[in-house]
Amino acid sequence: MTYTDGIVKPKTKRSKRFLQSREPKLTENVKNAMIMKGGNATETVTQALKDIYALKKPNAVMYKKKNIMRPFEDSTSLEFFSKKSDCSLFLFGSHNKKRPNNLVFGRLFDYHVLDMIELGVEKFTPLKDIKVSKCPEGTKPLLVFAGEAFDIDNEHKRLKSVLIDFFRGPAVSSVRLAGLEHVLHFTALEGKIYLRSYKVLLKKSGCRTPRIELEEIGPSFDFVLRRTHLASDDLYKTAHRQPKALKPKKKKNISHDAFGTKYGRLHMQKQDLGKLQTRKMKGLKKRKGKMATTEESEMEGLNKRKGERATTEESKSPKKLRTDE
Repeated sequence: MTYTDGIVKPKTKRSKRFLQSREPKLTENVKNAMIMKGGNATETVTQALKDIYALKKPNAVMYKKKNIMRPFEDSTSLEFFSKKSDCSLFLFGSHNKKRPNNLVFGRLFDYHVLDMIELGVEKFTPLKDIKVSKCPEGTKPLLVFAGEAFDIDNEHKRLKSVLIDFFRGPAVSSVRLAGLEHVLHFTALEGKIYLRSYKVLLKKSGCRTPRIELEEIGPSFDFVLRRTHLASDDLYKTAHRQPKALKPKKKKNISHDAFGTKYGRLHMQKQDLGKLQTRKMKGLKKRKGKMATTEESEMEGLNKRKGERATTEESKSPKKLRTDE
């Protein structure tokens, strides 16, 4: 690839395909996440990153080397790695005396940091400590949020949005019942956020609807909310803007009733029935000679009727008596 006047021009077909894959699209690709650890990371932080990477597979990139960076002070390194790996989500783990066992969830817009939320790990149970069968890799999870804080507090609202973006997986049009086998439950209670992971067991119930049981498979976290870096309202609105081609077009004069029946309204101009074209038949055609005779007979009939009316009026009118002086 060559750089001329700030424009990247591909030299080979491979580089051309690579640049086309990075171009903006109407329907964007699945959001990938990059998972990395800082210069100082404990065993708890390292194992937590591995377990979250196992939940996020295959839409994640795991960096094994340590990266000395501070996202809240300087985010240029994060933006560089996101552009290199084409990731719009990130998870950064670090540890220090002031903020032990630290996890930073964040997302980017146009390769610039949009939101960052720092969570402290107070209690952690890894995947390997729970000896049960796990869900297959790439299973789309069900996300459940419990707690009033997710609907009231602004920081918890944005945290809910970040967690949905991070764990939601690819968008699908339909899901079969047997595919609903993984549940991620988030609970906000007394200033803490609890993350639990369950496997859905479909058991016999004696009827068509199966009996559902939840089995904890791990990992489980007890988080405490620490620092936040939230985008401004204007930038947040710009990031949620959709192109006009994706917006559904409104169809006029169409309505639906309570039963889903579709009704349409048609607007037509006033019709002139005299110019209405009807079906032509040979039996209905009139001959020219008969048309003239019929017109004459109709005129004679009208004259006779007028004469009869005049005679009846004269007979009914009273006669004047003549008197001689």
